[in-house]
Amino acid sequence: MTVPEQREGSASIESPDYWWYTARSALLEAALADHVGSPSRVLDVGSADGPSVTWMRGDHHHVSVDLDPRGLRPGQGVRASALTLPFRDASFDVVAAFDVVEHCDPEAQALAELRRVLRPGGRLLLSVPAYEWAWTDHDVRAGHHRRYTRPRLLAAVRAAGFDVHRCSYGFAGVFPAFAAERLLRRVRPSAPTDEGLPQPSPLVERALLGASRVEARWLRRRDLPFGSSIFLAGQKPV
Repeated sequence: MTVPEQREGSASIESPDYWWYTARSALLEAALADHVGSPSRVLDVGSADGPSVTWMRGDHHHVSVDLDPRGLRPGQGVRASALTLPFRDASFDVVAAFDVVEHCDPEAQALAELRRVLRPGGRLLLSVPAYEWAWTDHDVRAGHHRRYTRPRLLAAVRAAGFDVHRCSYGFAGVFPAFAAERLLRRVRPSAPTDEGLPQPSPLVERALLGASRVEARWLRRRDLPFGSSIFLAGQKPV
């Protein structure tokens, strides 16, 4: 498996209304909103563009960190790496890193930084891509270093010193389409010059969003046994 240098920026900055980002925001809220609590200070690592964290907005002080400065708001955003967060120890009540840790190497250093800036009792919210068998040229271009299973993510987060309160797969409702697309990529990789996100037809997009809305209702009540993403809520021990 060939892994490139960490790539800056997310396609969501240029395409915030893409169906996957819309669906991910709803699924993250369904899975993790109950674990946010009533924080005073929240750190959002890697989602400066905002489509995945709108549901986390509130009266608290919200700080964004990203390598790509395009989505950073003056006074609220800091350009930095998850591997070297420019904040004091125990600075935040909640730290969120949605589809970030898979871009970081070493993984343990990124998780240690997330833990360092959390106060004791503070909450960690994560999402990562699922299944190493789903690795394709898409992951290479996205700058991923790894994909996860639920046991793999649990082991990494617990080794970093967190307690885990919830860990569920997500995007189960669209999983057949995901698996088919990934298998097709293995057989017929896209050309190196291909850019942009795959654009489904309006009918397919409506079906994908509809399946994700149904799934969000399930995620509010129970964990899911499979899916193309994994959502985790943890806590730094007091």
